[in-house]
Amino acid sequence: MKTIHDFEAYRCGPQTTIREVLARIDASPHLFQIVVDEAGRLLGTVTDGDIRRAMLQGAGLDEPASRCMQREPTVGRVGETVENQGRLANLGSSRPFLPVVDENRIVRHIFVGGDGTGILTAVVMAGGPGTRLGERTRNTPKPLLPVGGRPILDHILGALESNGVRRVMISVHYLASQIESFVAERSSTAEIEIIHEPNRLGTAGILGMLGDRTPREPFLVMNGDVLTKADLTALHEFHNRHRLDGTVVVARYEVDVPFGVVRYGADGLFAGIEEKPRISNYVAAGVYLLSPEFVGLVSRGRPLDMPELLNLGRDIGLRIGLFPIHEYWTDIGRPDDLEAADVVHRAPGTAGRGKGA
Repeated sequence: MKTIHDFEAYRCGPQTTIREVLARIDASPHLFQIVVDEAGRLLGTVTDGDIRRAMLQGAGLDEPASRCMQREPTVGRVGETVENQGRLANLGSSRPFLPVVDENRIVRHIFVGGDGTGILTAVVMAGGPGTRLGERTRNTPKPLLPVGGRPILDHILGALESNGVRRVMISVHYLASQIESFVAERSSTAEIEIIHEPNRLGTAGILGMLGDRTPREPFLVMNGDVLTKADLTALHEFHNRHRLDGTVVVARYEVDVPFGVVRYGADGLFAGIEEKPRISNYVAAGVYLLSPEFVGLVSRGRPLDMPELLNLGRDIGLRIGLFPIHEYWTDIGRPDDLEAADVVHRAPGTAGRGKGA
């Protein structure tokens, strides 16, 4: 247990915007803020996970912290050292924190616990042919196409390594030897293993080939054509705090309809026209944090896509949550996506919160 006495960097007011709260969280080694009034009295707490749950409910980044704060958090009491240790231990989080208040509810210090261990293992699916990219992938596998002067796979591995991932398994099939050569020549800090798909196994079938390589702890699965600055430490904490078996990373995707959309009732009668609306939904971002139980649902050598695996997990009662991201994210599926990503990664100071590149 660690005690923070100088917690100016960890507190905000109820009217502080969610955007500013995220910036403060990003600038600190911990994933929380305490919300206090002008006298320093505790009003609530905000974690990275609280913000992401509020995003799923429609909260915007320019709304106040009060929109997503926990108004009755567990607190410690000044002078109750043993009791405070028990309260911290019972919070059910891998990175718990406990504001300690006096009789006037003024925060005097903060206890933090946990070893900070994050995601240790990742599986990167890099076996697809990338047919939507046309001639670009005729002689080069999509994960090796350059973005900002570096292969896509180099960006992915760099982001994983900077987030503390120690072991990466890469599934390969199409033009596999090129990916093997790239990995052999790359100066990697993580242990990297190549797994060959005997045939196209879809976006989840490779899990059936892990066997005794299956991690004992939750592990990351991601597509080999996704670039993101999503905070993997926050993802791991979110997964553990909510006692999830699977967590699907989701990104906001908006489409402008270029026509007037006709609304009508159950009786088929005209109800109105909405002119050129913008439709907004969360979409799967191609990044998942899964418990080892999911591996047992995948038959060795059987093609399987991730939506089917998630449905199987849900059907047997596994808890699957959603982790919305506001950080930079792109799926490189089409030539336009590749060109846009190249522009972003060539520009100084690539936009987006989180570690990695």
